[in-house]
Amino acid sequence: MLKFNIFHLGKNLSIRLKIWLFFMMLVCIVFILMWIFQVLLLGQFYEIMKVSSISRATQNLAKTYNTELFIDKLHDAAMKNDMCIEVLNESGAEINYQCIFSGNCMLHNGSNDIYFYYMDLKQNEGEEIYRKLYNETMQSEMIIYGCPLYNNNNDIIGYLITNSRLVPVEATRHILQNITMNITIALVLAGVVLSAYAAENLGAPIKRLNSSARRLAQGDYTASFTGGGCAEVDDLADTLTYASLELSKTDEMQRDLIANVSHDMRTPLTMMKAYAEMIRDLSGDNPVKREKHLNVIIEETDRLSLLVNDMLDLSKLESGTQKLELQTIDISEKLCEIANRYEGLSDKMDYHLIFTGDSPYMVYCDSGKIERVICNLLNNAINYTSKEDRTVYLRQINRPECVRIEITDTGDGIEEDKIKLIFDKYYRSENHKREVVGTGLGLSIVKAILKMHGYNYGVNSKIGEGSTFWFEANAAIMNDEAQPNKV
Repeated sequence: MLKFNIFHLGKNLSIRLKIWLFFMMLVCIVFILMWIFQVLLLGQFYEIMKVSSISRATQNLAKTYNTELFIDKLHDAAMKNDMCIEVLNESGAEINYQCIFSGNCMLHNGSNDIYFYYMDLKQNEGEEIYRKLYNETMQSEMIIYGCPLYNNNNDIIGYLITNSRLVPVEATRHILQNITMNITIALVLAGVVLSAYAAENLGAPIKRLNSSARRLAQGDYTASFTGGGCAEVDDLADTLTYASLELSKTDEMQRDLIANVSHDMRTPLTMMKAYAEMIRDLSGDNPVKREKHLNVIIEETDRLSLLVNDMLDLSKLESGTQKLELQTIDISEKLCEIANRYEGLSDKMDYHLIFTGDSPYMVYCDSGKIERVICNLLNNAINYTSKEDRTVYLRQINRPECVRIEITDTGDGIEEDKIKLIFDKYYRSENHKREVVGTGLGLSIVKAILKMHGYNYGVNSKIGEGSTFWFEANAAIMNDEAQPNKV
């Protein structure tokens, strides 16, 4: 099937030329319709409208036959509609009439034609009649229209016949041809000007956006996108500007990711290689040294495996491929379980955990992921708490609409301008220390999980006084509005 679309016509045509062609096509369609309906079909339209007008006037007059207004309506209808009227009784005798053509019409010209119209009406048994005849006297075509008259019992008591002239429209058609020609010329000129203006105002911004988009595709994130011309172009410019900013952030994050991953991977890989060479060259025959060196390789392998696992988990969380497995749990019981687990490891890791619980509180969440959030925050607090007291605080604070979980360390604190960066990936790598256990992705994983649940979270910190990381889990109200966001 052949499909025509002006915007598919000539793929190599510029947008300005396509818009110009589109407007010119519309102008041509308008011209064609004007010539068809105002010139070529003028006679047909005039006749249709004239017949409709006469029939409507005749029927309206017939409805007033049994009223006192009939005689007045008879005269008004004849004058307003330029028609002669003949009123006959059921036997065909004349009751009343109006003639505006001085006896030259088809009803009052002295001939016996009125009898034939009467017989047509009588034979049609209540149906209207319509005839178009040529009047030699008036040198014009005439319309004959008739309909029956009814009494209150819906019985036919007479007939109403009207006669009107079809005015020749040749002179009118000639006038309209001249007018239409002048309008055509004016519209062509106006169409050229308007289409050129529209092409410039729509085509130029699109061409400009296309040029900037090419620069963006080549990695130039400084490319500016300015709209103009119409609201859609402005929206496109805003969307491309937003896309440019997001791509710029993504590119920067990619560079940071590569830098930080290579930084974190380089050290364990270097140490693994170094100790493997030492085992090969020096300690292979010394069981004590060999075991020591192998333990270092195992530790670095574990560190590398942890980094890779955290990267994969964070990628799944941020991409939405890892879904929430929601259930109702007692957060107080979960906190007690985690606190007991960490308290059992406190001697080995040289820290002290102080847990302050509250009454049982039911929340609707992914139990495993919320446990990972709490553990990541505890591990972070253990890494950065003060070396003097090595104390970490875990608190549960029940509120009517949510439960607030706080994890506090007694470390050096976070500068105010750095707090907003603390949940970013690899933020700590700027001041990376080997004694700090972790991959630099723990807080980013915390952020991703809490955002999936729709929980509020944050950190309060003062220099020299430590930091408090917190989040608020919504109460378990089992309805769609209270459930966490599912990713």
